[in-house]
Amino acid sequence: MGTILTIVVIALIVVGVMWLIRQRSAAQARELEDAKSEARRWVERLGGQVLNLVGTDDASKQALADAAERYNAAGSQMEQARSVTQARQVTETAREGLYYVRAARTAMGLDPGPELPALPGQQRAGAVSEDREVEVEGHAYSASPVPSGRNQHYYPGGVVAGRPVPQGWYSEPWWKPALVAGAWGVGSVLLFSAMFSGMSGVAYADGFADGAASAGGADDAQGDVGGDMGDSGGFDGGGFDAGGGFDGGFGDF
Repeated sequence: MGTILTIVVIALIVVGVMWLIRQRSAAQARELEDAKSEARRWVERLGGQVLNLVGTDDASKQALADAAERYNAAGSQMEQARSVTQARQVTETAREGLYYVRAARTAMGLDPGPELPALPGQQRAGAVSEDREVEVEGHAYSASPVPSGRNQHYYPGGVVAGRPVPQGWYSEPWWKPALVAGAWGVGSVLLFSAMFSGMSGVAYADGFADGAASAGGADDAQGDVGGDMGDSGGFDGGGFDAGGGFDGGFGDF
């Protein structure tokens, strides 16, 4: 009798464990499907804007080109998404694209749409609050809170290779090499200091100096420039190279 009871108890335990495993698997599958559904919604919003908007000047055309790049990246990421983390990365990439759409609309004098939720590191980075023109190692750079004929490259703000890069319009996308390789190169400390030192609304004091200290070897040793792409969840990112975020709504325009 005791042996039979032991067998029954063991069988019940096995059945219970199997049930728990199936329940957990079902819950994970639902979570993944929800995350992928949310990602598809953002990708569709971005696609609608990329396909329907046409830039009217160089700044808006460049911003829309960046948005299209993220649309393509989001599509590639969606095809590879096999986890909730990867699906959420798709959402973030699409939101980044919509951030560039918003910038393009601003450059064209259109209603940019609703305010956007801040991405990780975006609030820390701050935003360009004044026109600034500097020369570093014989090369001229400029930044502005608004687009212009000189400042046609938008960045939505965020942390790149450990250093916060403020939201704003720039004369060239000097942050892109760092987004690709993961570290800042020679002269970056001088550029950050000249461009942002003393500017209100940016994180120079707590970010650029810290970034310079942590990445000092890269500057002194002429290391490869690169960037902090964040946790991409295990796929290649589909070729996108910048960041931002957006809380949709343009589908109603």
